[in-house]
Amino acid sequence: DEPSETSGQLDACSWINNMRTPSRTRRQFGLAGLRAAGGVMLAGLGAERMGTSAVYAEEARAKKVAACDRINVGIVGLGARGFNLLDELLRMQDVEIRVLCDLQEVHHRELLPGEGRAYGRETARQTILDHRKRQGKSQSDGIDLTADFREVCERRDLDAVIVATPDHWHALCCLSAMEAGKDVYCEKPVTHWFSEGLRICRAVEGRSTVFQVGSQQRSDWRFRRAAELARNGLLGKIERLEIGLPPGYPQPQSDPAVTQPPQDLNYDLWCGPAPMLPYTRARHHRWWRGHRAFGGGVLMDWIGHHNDIAHWALDMDRSGPISVEAVDWQFPTTDLYNTPSQYTIRCQYPGEITSSISSQHTEGLKIIGADGWVWVDRGRMKASTPEWTERDFEPGTIRLEVSTSHMANFIECVKTRGRPITPAETGHRSITPGHLGYVAHELGRKVRWDPIHQTIIDDQQADALLRSGSYRAPW
Repeated sequence: DEPSETSGQLDACSWINNMRTPSRTRRQFGLAGLRAAGGVMLAGLGAERMGTSAVYAEEARAKKVAACDRINVGIVGLGARGFNLLDELLRMQDVEIRVLCDLQEVHHRELLPGEGRAYGRETARQTILDHRKRQGKSQSDGIDLTADFREVCERRDLDAVIVATPDHWHALCCLSAMEAGKDVYCEKPVTHWFSEGLRICRAVEGRSTVFQVGSQQRSDWRFRRAAELARNGLLGKIERLEIGLPPGYPQPQSDPAVTQPPQDLNYDLWCGPAPMLPYTRARHHRWWRGHRAFGGGVLMDWIGHHNDIAHWALDMDRSGPISVEAVDWQFPTTDLYNTPSQYTIRCQYPGEITSSISSQHTEGLKIIGADGWVWVDRGRMKASTPEWTERDFEPGTIRLEVSTSHMANFIECVKTRGRPITPAETGHRSITPGHLGYVAHELGRKVRWDPIHQTIIDDQQADALLRSGSYRAPW
């Protein structure tokens, strides 16, 4: 690591030049430089920029006063995760998929054309038709395809929009859908920038929107059990939590050569509000999150999973840490990426509870108390008292909400107007330590956090950096 330095604002041309200079530190062209390279400041972010009619939105919201039997859905983003969600929706008899949106008709994610499973909007359409055929249902199409998310949000026949785009598109897609009166399921992390998260939460609070964040581990009994063990006091006083996340990308994950984008890809629209970086396969499908223009690295990809359960266990869905420090960050040897390949974020919570979010821990969540511990990961759980991990064990009187399918939970709430298991603020709060970690690393110092007012205490530079952000014109 290098000595801490004050991070200044860079103009767009300087930022691009610095990105191409290997000697420039990644800290210097990280948050501050990237956020100066856009056009429209996030303070003005909102779906009102999309031109959606207020009357039209009111009509859509009014239709949802009474529960309905069948939910009409549009999907935006049909890569690997989008197809996972598509598969879930196809298992539900009360869902009709009306429109599919992706910038490419067919692609193979990070692989070359023809290699591996195909994705994209046309592939998704054929997947739906094949499913109908297996079910003995009508083969009449009725599925519209588009490359523009705005066409999905403006549809009057949709009840809900599923957002599974890269992170830099989450906020615009979600805000546009909510302004048009749609309910929203958005993949985690719910937003790319902290300021977008605040805006999403305000938009949800100001409407009757059902908003589910795709932190699907809350719909897994093992993670629920770990949280219940902590909440019921079986572990004793909680002392610390170890949140183990995967490492980032230490070197190019695909072909690093700068080339022309594929002919069937509108790369300018794919970049959207983010800076339009030179196209390379090593920074496109799957690997886009390695650069802060598009995502927050593996850190922000996974913090919305395991740290989300940590907050659940601490009963802090609407709270958070009181201080955050970034230590032992390492960056890749390539300038294709500027997110950490190794990282640790130390958090202090009220009640003398500490947490460590780190690529150095065993992946999963370990909750350690004065009287015992529990560790949980997908499909695995261990505890100091083995019987705690048995499915029929009764952890106590505090029982958390039960969901066995994250998407089914969302669809049911669309019908009943209930509160989903991972609403917008929960998802936003779960990833806030990651946002704070980036600020702490960039400035080279610990930051103190007010979780009630969501402000950094006595450090105007850090708080301004946390809230900064800009969009490339015309977004």
